[in-house]
Amino acid sequence: MPTVDDIIANFEILDDLDDRYRYLIELGRDLTPLPPEAHAEANRVRGCASQVWLETKVAGGQGDDPLLHFRGDSDAHLVKGLIALALALYDGRPASEIATTDATPLFGRLGLGGHLTRQRSNGFAAMVDRIRADARRALAGDPPEAPAALH
Repeated sequence: MPTVDDIIANFEILDDLDDRYRYLIELGRDLTPLPPEAHAEANRVRGCASQVWLETKVAGGQGDDPLLHFRGDSDAHLVKGLIALALALYDGRPASEIATTDATPLFGRLGLGGHLTRQRSNGFAAMVDRIRADARRALAGDPPEAPAALH
């Protein structure tokens, strides 16, 4: 999985919007497969037009700041790419960093905000909200397996 910096660099050399979409789809194809049992209702992200599942695992970190690891899947190729983008930004990071990291600047820097449908943009926001909510729950000592309803 490429880093966020790698993704930004690759987007900068792709002038054509179709090439950027193809690259996002390619990122989605490279995601670690989500096992069938992880396609559970508890992992479903609400607010996405497509079906999206996000699995969160909490690992030991420094002190009271655990590391969070994510895996995700979708029934839509482009959305899988957006999941890969979110995971590049948040996976393996401390919960305190995840809880305070806004993905909006990255989304804008990649030039996606003005080109994706409102539903896709809202779906990406719902994924980010879910990831950040899981980080806040991990910081509070609550398990991520019971996500709170998103607004």
